[in-house]
Amino acid sequence: MITIYHPEIPIAERLIFALDVADVEQARAWVARLGDAVTHYKIGLELLSGGAYFELLGELKDAGKRVFADLKFHDIPATVAAAVAGLASHQPDLLTVHAYPAAIRAAVPRAGTSKLLAVTVLTSISADELRASGVASAMDETVLARARDAILAGAAGLVCSGLEAKHLRAELGAAPLIVCPGIRAADSGDDQQRTVNVATAFANGADYIVVGRPIRLAHDPRAAALAIQQSIAKLFES
Repeated sequence: MITIYHPEIPIAERLIFALDVADVEQARAWVARLGDAVTHYKIGLELLSGGAYFELLGELKDAGKRVFADLKFHDIPATVAAAVAGLASHQPDLLTVHAYPAAIRAAVPRAGTSKLLAVTVLTSISADELRASGVASAMDETVLARARDAILAGAAGLVCSGLEAKHLRAELGAAPLIVCPGIRAADSGDDQQRTVNVATAFANGADYIVVGRPIRLAHDPRAAALAIQQSIAKLFES
């Protein structure tokens, strides 16, 4: 049996599909293809560089979808705060910044109704890569330190690997939202390093999971999304 930390979140919204495609027309095609199997979408840097990002954001909101604007802002505090204010004016439900407390403190008052999430360590980064970047602490210590500081600075939640979610719940409690990307059924051989499956992510304390390639590359993507939705529902009903 899993612990439900935020029971107010509808089960159907806990699956976030990553619209990691090159342009808005491909994104629209995916939304149409998935239909009611997905109600929550992540739109990130790839779509931003393809153009019409905010047009798509508005279309998703108008269609009653939830939007996770994953742009991972990282700059001086004043610039992050201004960027968050601009993005929040389009009313995404969730938006991301990197876990730097000064920037988070500056951005929180500008986030409007959007919930500000702090990215701890990208799930594509291995322990060896973290050390090579000059970080002396172990991965779990680094993630916890960044997460704790981000929440103290006012972030509503965190983005972390499902591997670290259990530790963060134990240390930070029920209040923070936790979003776990890099969800895989097994070793996928792609650029994600610190991955877990759907059941493990929620058992470890996730409120949301972000799934991209396992749905996008499936023989029947809509059926794959529905299967994940069904597995989540069973977890929360047990």
